[in-house]
Amino acid sequence: MPSLRPLAAELPEVLARRARWTVLEIGFWLAAAAAYFVFPNKYLIMTEIVIWALFALSLDMILGYAGIISLGHAAFFGFGAYAAGLLASHGIIKEPVLALLAAGGASTLLGFATSFLVLRGSDLTRLMVTLGISLVLREIANKWSELTGGADGLQGITMQPVLGLYRFDMFGRTGFVYSLVVLFVLFVVARRIMNSPFGLSLLAVKGNPLRAAAIGISVDRRLVAVYSLAAGYAGIAGALLTQTTAFTSLDVLSFDRSADVLLVLIIGGAGYLYGGLIGAVIFKFMQDWLANLTPQYWQFWVGAVLVAIVLIGRDRIGRWFLPARRVAEWIGRFRPARLFGGASAGKRA
Repeated sequence: MPSLRPLAAELPEVLARRARWTVLEIGFWLAAAAAYFVFPNKYLIMTEIVIWALFALSLDMILGYAGIISLGHAAFFGFGAYAAGLLASHGIIKEPVLALLAAGGASTLLGFATSFLVLRGSDLTRLMVTLGISLVLREIANKWSELTGGADGLQGITMQPVLGLYRFDMFGRTGFVYSLVVLFVLFVVARRIMNSPFGLSLLAVKGNPLRAAAIGISVDRRLVAVYSLAAGYAGIAGALLTQTTAFTSLDVLSFDRSADVLLVLIIGGAGYLYGGLIGAVIFKFMQDWLANLTPQYWQFWVGAVLVAIVLIGRDRIGRWFLPARRVAEWIGRFRPARLFGGASAGKRA
């Protein structure tokens, strides 16, 4: 009779299996890279998609994995955008990568400072607190016009070439490649974190925080950590927008931006990291197509799509693509088990 192994002994195997890259994932990123050659006239909108995808990814980290609902996630997006713009316009840090890291770090600190307010109370309280933080920051940016430019926006932003080699061009080629590389690197980091014991503990906290605390999980510390990390990701997304457009305004702190990123995540689905990426592609291309088709009523059709998703149900929509997923899983059986760093994927306890 086979002996039952303790659950702790199975944990490395479970984590390795979760961290293993699938064929669909590899295909997704190859398709994203191929878009540079397939759509040579769409660099600007594709850069927007990448930035929205990173922004939605940051929201998915707190909503899909930790269960923290936010209506003011644009606060960190806008803070990072203004941080990168001010650093460049005042000549403090004009190198894009360094400015990106500085903006992300500043947004992470803001997320850490405000996380203690967000963690208090129920979901409704969190909604109001996150919305209030975003509105307060927007009003500060509006009133402090001598620094932020106020309603006119922050102008005079000039970025140096990326790593001193690649200049931003008016067609958006450099901006797209630069943004896509940043998105991929940060996605790999987020994927690694969410497939670690820390990520599993977040799911436990989301499912039942009282039970998670009872088994020894430090609930508040984990929520503070993931909230601060997500704020940093959102700040980097905002900094990318500033760097690729050489402009930022109060719009980056608006409620509409927080609502739009929530809509992006609803379209793509929360809780598996790719939801924000897929939702950003659908949302932006749908917005671009509908704006050209019916400039006055495109928001109506976006809302109609959202209502259709709710009425039909995400599970039913997912079943429509089940054959393609099974084919991809069948193909995946013949690929190397150690692909993309999954060194322990092929090992068994």
